[in-house]
Amino acid sequence: MGQDVLAEVYVLNQTIKIRIKFAKYGTMKFIGHLDIMRFFQKAIRRAGIDIRYSEGFSPHQIMSFAAPLGVGIESKGEYLDIEVNSMTSTEVMKEALNQVMVPGVEIVSVTVLPDNVKNAMASVAAAAYRIAYKEGAFPIENLEQKLQEFYAMEHIPVTKETKKSVLELDLKPGIYELKMVAADNTNTAPEIYMLVDASSSGNIKPTMVLDAFCSFCQAELAPYSYQITRIDTYTNLAKEGEEKKLVPLEAVGK
Repeated sequence: MGQDVLAEVYVLNQTIKIRIKFAKYGTMKFIGHLDIMRFFQKAIRRAGIDIRYSEGFSPHQIMSFAAPLGVGIESKGEYLDIEVNSMTSTEVMKEALNQVMVPGVEIVSVTVLPDNVKNAMASVAAAAYRIAYKEGAFPIENLEQKLQEFYAMEHIPVTKETKKSVLELDLKPGIYELKMVAADNTNTAPEIYMLVDASSSGNIKPTMVLDAFCSFCQAELAPYSYQITRIDTYTNLAKEGEEKKLVPLEAVGK
């Protein structure tokens, strides 16, 4: 189907669901989630996107972000869903948005979602991270072996403080993968890769796993000696009772 026909179809259809994947890096990693939301609200208006607004006394853009990113963490796989009244093509929308982005935020892809897909926030099942650290940041010998021993434990207990109480948690069921990998940048030290539960019921932060590992090794990371990057955010396509089938959130669109 050609782009002109696609454009006609998109304009004729009402309430098109769109999923936007973006990267966040550099100084923008220090911008919090609420400010990122406000940034995209303004950027969508500047890009001329025909976004749908809610009804009522105080209408707002219909927008849903996936799992919020912690301050200081970079990402190659952030997502937000919007609804639009009309559009030409996903490539045109991607280009229009990138023209109004600031350094440190880049639109990676734009996809059209089926009507029956849950929004980005409700779809999140897992997230993958890489932790790059400076040479010598871990004062631990045989780091890879220690990481394997840590992940081999039957239970990984941690204490989590909330506003109302102190919770005792076991991280092990929510860590789907944990290993050392070769660096994918100019850093010469191997990196730690982890795939963890990021659903609303689990929501394991990479810093929780890193702190637990340091406690296991009786070591302490030097301040500002590492950088956490979210590689992607995943949804689970498996049916209840089946083994997990994790795919990036952008994979469910066209």
